[in-house]
Amino acid sequence: MKKYIKPIATVLFGVAIWLFWLFGYPEAINYQEQNQLFLTTWAYFMERMSVPGGLADYLSEFMVQFYYVPWLGALLTGALYASMQWLTWKAVEKWDKTMFLLTFLVPLFILWHQGDIDTLLSLPMAITIIMGTAAMAGKAKLAPYYDLLVIPALYWLTGPAALAYVIIRSLDFGWKYLLPAIIGYVASVMVAYWLLDYQWPLSMMFGGLNYYRIPLHTPVMQYVVILVPVIIALAARFNPSKKEVNFKSHLSQLKVAFKLTSLALVAYFAVNRGFDPFIYEMLWQDSMVRQERWDDIIKRAENHQADIAFSSECVNLALGVTGQLPDRMFMFKQSGTDALLLQSVRDNMSDLPTAEAFFRLGMINSALRYMFDIQQSILNARKSGRCTKRIAECYIINGNYKAADKHIELLRHTIFYKDWADNATAYLYNDAKVNGHEVWGKLRKFRYKERFLYYYPEKHKMLGLLFQNNTDNRLALAYFMGQLLLDGDFQSFMNYLQWVQQYGGYNNMPYGYADAYQCIQKQGNVPGSSYTKYVMKMMASGKNKQE
Repeated sequence: MKKYIKPIATVLFGVAIWLFWLFGYPEAINYQEQNQLFLTTWAYFMERMSVPGGLADYLSEFMVQFYYVPWLGALLTGALYASMQWLTWKAVEKWDKTMFLLTFLVPLFILWHQGDIDTLLSLPMAITIIMGTAAMAGKAKLAPYYDLLVIPALYWLTGPAALAYVIIRSLDFGWKYLLPAIIGYVASVMVAYWLLDYQWPLSMMFGGLNYYRIPLHTPVMQYVVILVPVIIALAARFNPSKKEVNFKSHLSQLKVAFKLTSLALVAYFAVNRGFDPFIYEMLWQDSMVRQERWDDIIKRAENHQADIAFSSECVNLALGVTGQLPDRMFMFKQSGTDALLLQSVRDNMSDLPTAEAFFRLGMINSALRYMFDIQQSILNARKSGRCTKRIAECYIINGNYKAADKHIELLRHTIFYKDWADNATAYLYNDAKVNGHEVWGKLRKFRYKERFLYYYPEKHKMLGLLFQNNTDNRLALAYFMGQLLLDGDFQSFMNYLQWVQQYGGYNNMPYGYADAYQCIQKQGNVPGSSYTKYVMKMMASGKNKQE
């Protein structure tokens, strides 16, 4: 039974990591999946393999595509973490039989680093491959000449994390091997730099092309993660113990207690320092918008809501889709005039709720433009399955079937978007079928009939024109009236209340509009008024800016 304790501990650790991602941070799984588009084509494979770290990058993207099914993606991540720990143990056990517990530090530091949402899975994949190679090479007792081939190959396949292999292998043959091994490693980097015709800065060749989403930026934590298995190997090599832990020994018990304490501290800091609650709250809201879990967004905002435009947009969209916006809009935090539709921000996150709102309103061209910008803002130049799908939908609604087919063609070469792509193909060049679609047909009726330039400062006018275009579009009416209130355009709000009465389908005036009406009539002298609180907040904010 004793020989099964270590494998069981590794499996239980993998299960813990699975549950951590699945129930603790499923929004991170959603975020990573929507920022890549893995294609099952030979050309895609060759593109990844054409740069250093390509195999680790390709395998990590292959795994991340399964994040589309959160429980499966989390399970695969748990298996990767467990494999990383076990292979590290196999690489060092020949020197010290008591290092098993400390090998858990490698995946725990990875967990810490992956709290940064721009850390890619290619780094832990690379370390897992490297530790597996070190374990096999050490066990085979191969001559150092073997590494003349392994080091350059490992660098090309996994990237600069291969330096960890160089140092660990040096412990097998002595320090006299270290210098030529490092020279061989540097030579591998320089040859790769030359083969790629100097396309990337040399700093990226040493720092990694695909470990981090932001080019030319290598976080300090990345170096820590690469060094941890090296430090564990050094500790095992120079403090060897061929015997298993004897729990009857007080010294052994102290060592075990020290190792367990170290693991607990790293795990604590990994979760509390690595995962920014503010960022992950935004990721959670975006994930809920993507899954159309509107009630969950509203329920959470009733207890806690960040006072920024992104959060206000998500909550307002949830209220609008569920028909609650006219009644409850100002019961929630409103960031300002951008609380419904945010002016374009060129990154891969901020515009998502705005693009979703544009699409559901029927502002198809604006949704298309925002989705293009979001995809182009993925800094490592990856495509997005979520964006590509929505872009194709916009083209279908607009009747631009040729452009839609180009994007659908990409999705045909995926695992999880293929069925959708095959179904969407049946709608191409078939206006009658599109018109009969539950969503696309309705949005085709809602969209603008005339072309004009989008002008953000007058978005209330565009919302008004959108509603005039089709008075069945009640979401457009709710957004139009809400934008007038956000802008403090009291006169227009009072004038257009007739639209609410005529087209809104309400038996009584919605609570939010009645509250705003009283606030305007009584010049803010309405105790407990939600809209009055918003107006006072905006007035105070404007005064502070002037000062």
